[in-house]
Amino acid sequence: MRPRMLRQERGKPASLGWLRLRRLATILAAVLVLYGFGLLWFATLLPTEVVDDDRSTDAIVVLTGGSDRLAVALDLLSAEKGRKLFVSGVYRGVDVRQLLDLSQHSPEDLSCCVVLGYEADNTRGNADETAAWMKEQGFSSLRLVTSTYHMPRSLLEFRRTMPEILIIPHPVFTEHFKRQDWWMWPGSSALLVTEYSKYLVALVRGVFDPLFAALPRATAA
Repeated sequence: MRPRMLRQERGKPASLGWLRLRRLATILAAVLVLYGFGLLWFATLLPTEVVDDDRSTDAIVVLTGGSDRLAVALDLLSAEKGRKLFVSGVYRGVDVRQLLDLSQHSPEDLSCCVVLGYEADNTRGNADETAAWMKEQGFSSLRLVTSTYHMPRSLLEFRRTMPEILIIPHPVFTEHFKRQDWWMWPGSSALLVTEYSKYLVALVRGVFDPLFAALPRATAA
């Protein structure tokens, strides 16, 4: 009896380890399933068309990251859809004339109404930089120009930072992103997964930021 009991006791750690491994695998599988359903939901958030195309706003705001975005924003400015164009996230050293030359627009026609922002290096920075500029100008509405896959996260950050500002999304449909059949294109799939992951991070950060902001006051009290 004693040798059999010893064998059973020796087998317990292995069995316990296997059970923990199975539980971990189950949790990981559940997380992957939830992530997959969330990704499909996120894909439905991507705009399929431009809404309120004829409506004018105080400002047009374009986020750097593609030449198509700037060209669309400048066309909107030329069509007088906004009083000024704010380009957020511009590399230092680049001026208005260079941007207009690159986009094949006449510097003489539009340079008076284009303002460049150099402080932002991510989407949250774009929102903060734009909010400061909008307040300085006394503007209350803007048309946000960025790529369709970037629009959900951009709207999340902008509306969180500027809840009092009317924001009209103006998506840009680039050729390199296949919105309809994104799962059939590795590049489009990778881009969507990246944007979805960043969107989740922005959502979670929005929950915890107010808590962290309140910590010093709570400590001081």
